[in-house]
Amino acid sequence: MIDKAIQALTEPRRRDILHLVRYGELTSSAIASHFDVTAPAISQHLKVLEEAGLVVVRRAGTKRFYGIRREGFTELMHYIESFWDDSLMRLKEAAEEEERRKHDHNQQQ
Repeated sequence: MIDKAIQALTEPRRRDILHLVRYGELTSSAIASHFDVTAPAISQHLKVLEEAGLVVVRRAGTKRFYGIRREGFTELMHYIESFWDDSLMRLKEAAEEEERRKHDHNQQQ
């Protein structure tokens, strides 16, 4: 699912759609009204976002309401943070190694 989420986010219009539904649900036609492309094109973007786990769809009669799927972003955030955690650990280890070298150098003098 992470791969699909990352791939979905590479398209600027999809990121714009996510900003639109960030604070509440919108119908696909309401979303499409913000863009200069066809409603079917927006529907295709929404499908990609849904398959990536970044939006959820709620059906009410003939309308479809799209909203953020927070869990999808949580999964993505944990994935990205894993790289940050690794970087911090390497930085900590490098700093500790530098301190050991300084300490050993000072003792040799």
